[in-house]
Formats: sequence, C-alpha cells, structure tokens
Amino acid sequence: MKKEFKLKEIVKLASNENPIGPSKKVIEKIKKVANEVNRYPDSNYTKLNQFLSKFWKIQINNIVLGSGVDEIIELLAKAYLEKEDNIVVSKYAFIRYKMAGWLMGCKIREIKVKDFKHDLKNMAIKSDQKTKLIFIANPNNPTGTYNTKEEFEEFWKIYKKKRLNTIVVVDEAYAEYVKERDYPRTINYVKKGYPLIFLRTLSKAYGLAGLRVGYGIGRKDIIDPLERIRPPFNLTRISHEAGIEALKDRTHLEYVVNYTIRERGFLEKELKKLNIFFIPSKTNFILIKVGNGKKCFEYLLRKGVIVRSMDEYDLPEYIRVSIGKREENKKFIKYIKKWFKK
Repeated sequence: MKKEFKLKEIVKLASNENPIGPSKKVIEKIKKVANEVNRYPDSNYTKLNQFLSKFWKIQINNIVLGSGVDEIIELLAKAYLEKEDNIVVSKYAFIRYKMAGWLMGCKIREIKVKDFKHDLKNMAIKSDQKTKLIFIANPNNPTGTYNTKEEFEEFWKIYKKKRLNTIVVVDEAYAEYVKERDYPRTINYVKKGYPLIFLRTLSKAYGLAGLRVGYGIGRKDIIDPLERIRPPFNLTRISHEAGIEALKDRTHLEYVVNYTIRERGFLEKELKKLNIFFIPSKTNFILIKVGNGKKCFEYLLRKGVIVRSMDEYDLPEYIRVSIGKREENKKFIKYIKKWFKK
C-alpha cells in the first residue's frame, strides 16, 4: 500500500487494536516459551483455567477457552443451533453473530436499536421457544454504546415471564474500557445460575490480538457441550503462557485503559470542534458520521490512514476509527478535517 499510494507511513486505525501492545512481562514470557514450541501445549490449558477460576471465583468447569472469541461463537452455533431454530441479534451488532446463524442455516431475527443501543426489552419480547441463542455485545461493536444493569434486569424479567429456554450470549470484548458504575457485573448472573455465557478476549485491552486468546464463562451445563467439540489444541503453547502473564499484569492493563480513555477524549473533543457527528463511545473506537463512508474510507486510505467502512453493518454514512497513539489520532483529525472541507 505504501508503494501504491507513495506513502512514507501508514496509520492503522481499523481493527480496534491496542496501540500500546502487551506488557514487557508478556514479551519476556513469549521469548522464554519460544524455545519450547517443538512440544504440544497442555490440551486442558490447566494453568490458564486455574488462573481464571481463581480470578472469577468459579469452577474450572464453568470455563471454555477459544482461539479468540470468534471460535467460541462458532462453537456455540455448532453445539446449539439447528435449521429450524432462530437466533436473536441487534441491528448494528458484531457481524460474527449473524455468521454463526448462517453457518448452521437457521433464521436470524434482527431487532432495531434505540439511540444506537440494544433494545434489550424488545430482544426478549421477539424471542420464542425456537430461539436458541440471543447475542448481546456489551459494550457493542461498532456503535461503542453499552447497556446498563437496570436494562438487563428488565430483560430478564421478560425472559422469565415468557419462560424462554434460550442461552443468552453476552460478548464483553470491550468491557475493560467501561468505567461506569451502572455497567452490569455479568459474572453475578452466572453465579446465580442464569442461562447465560459471557465472553472475554485478550485481543483488545490486553494487546494479544495476534495470539488469539478468548474465553467464555457460564453454567456448567452450557459449557459442557462446547468442551466436547472444542479442538484439543486450539490455543498454542505461546498464547497459553502469554495469556496468563497478560491477565496477571493488572498495572499494564490499567495503564492501557486509562491511556485509551484519555485519547478517546482527545478525539471526541476534536470532532466536536469540527461539528462532526459521532456516537459517544465507551470502547477503544468511535463511530463517526461522514456522509459517504466508503468514499471517506478510500480518501483516508490514500492519505495513509486506514479506518473501517461500515457498509457491511448497514451504516453507509459512517466510518469506525480505532483509538491510536496521539500522533496517529492527530493525523486522523488532520485528514478528516480536510475530508469535510472537500
């Protein structure tokens, strides 16, 4: 791309990656484990499971590990969906949920949003006995919005009233970035025996996108079918060890989160100055209205700034930009300003 557009540098703000990267402790662990890659990893991933069990105060049989959250979503589809079933998703939700439904040939019920947030109440209302999975990203990609504890409580009231037999999948890939006090503690629903699994990833705030480490936590009876079909070596020896080290280093995590929130504030402040409409975010990305998202994406690409066009999310007037380092964010602002002056 540098050669094609005659660019000296490229700024990648397209994939919601962590611009800081993993901690030094993780890098040192990777170097050490690199000498052992001639051996297969422990297929039970005992050390990582034990760490998560202790951290969340749950049993190991409440945990499933995946090569990123994507793999766990696929495992859920394979374990629970048949052609006559349906899944419920929100409009503007992570595309992988629909792909899970397409994979198994089942019906997909897409529920409209309210102010770019999931309408949890309506998601429960539109579910029925054929609904096997309800997918809720909290906070959501690509809108950056989140649903509160109060909204989830209302959702569960309707769920119980309808006597649904549906597994609720709460994708918390960006949970580390949410500081608000009304953000729900999903682990409490698991401990109370709710029919729920929540998903976490080490790709975002922990900076391990290239190693693919994700996990799900839910009731044992929900996890068991996933474990039965999980490939035996779905994490590598390096990703297993690096994952443990990343989870241990809470100081680095806090630094990354605070840095991201600060830079997000900088971007939002600059966008407000330019009177550019955006959806206030609680994640490491911002959804921005630019008129023609595809053309804006192509314009920025020629300037050496890679963002994400939102056509596949049925948001053709928007782009999504990841939070980068200050110099990267400044470059984005420089060219988005020029885009609006065209």
